[in-house]
Amino acid sequence: MVNYNGQLTKNTVVLSITNRGFAFGDAVFETIKTVNSKPLFWEDHYFRLMASMRILRMEIPMEFTMEFLESEILKTIKANSLENSAVRVKLTVFREGDGLYTPKTNNIAYVITVKETETSLYQLNIDSYRVDIFKDYPLAPGLLSTLKTNNRVVNVVGGIYADENDLDNCILLNTNKQVVEALNGNVFLVLGKTIKTPPILDGCIKGVLRKQLIDIIKASTEFTLEESSVSPFELQRADELFITNVITGIQPVTTYRKKAFATTVAESLLRELNKKAEI
Repeated sequence: MVNYNGQLTKNTVVLSITNRGFAFGDAVFETIKTVNSKPLFWEDHYFRLMASMRILRMEIPMEFTMEFLESEILKTIKANSLENSAVRVKLTVFREGDGLYTPKTNNIAYVITVKETETSLYQLNIDSYRVDIFKDYPLAPGLLSTLKTNNRVVNVVGGIYADENDLDNCILLNTNKQVVEALNGNVFLVLGKTIKTPPILDGCIKGVLRKQLIDIIKASTEFTLEESSVSPFELQRADELFITNVITGIQPVTTYRKKAFATTVAESLLRELNKKAEI
């Protein structure tokens, strides 16, 4: 079942050919992990969604409270009989109405879809995980690059490139040739006792899991957090390299080109992450 503007329908929703999310990518979305009917880090997801809508000058409905959207998510989960499961929720908000690049109305609509995932706890996958840099299309550093919009064609082409080259993921660069993020998450490097991640201003997604991990590292007495630009050359000097998103948690990279990485710090951080998520 799909939730379209509060109405539950079968797993298909008919959208107009002029739908702005389809025609112009005029949409933002949140991907939320929900365990036993509890959306993890829901407050952070909600405020990121509100901030994204404001940046895109969308009209935020009065009823779009944190409690309302959570109830709509849980209603959709229940309609799919997934109340006691780990679930991947996608909440997409798009601008309604006709128009070309300039919309004729600023009203919005939303769609909620759910899909069961394998595990409740975040688990460390230490199987071989190979990455390389995808250089074809650099990202522009700036505020729009930090939003989860429907304009993800670079990620799509990068995913095809990864598949063609037997890679598990790719690292994206910005126009300043600095590391930004992976195709599906934020990037962290471990260099001795320093854990480094690219800053938002370099164009990376303002990841919810990124925020949780930053909080964990800042509270640590063992490591120092550094948010600063990352040169591609630093990837080969790192002791560990890992990718984060709210569905997987922490995915260690085992190989970048000829460099092999350890996974010790990622494993330690994952334990703290599960505590923070209260799973």
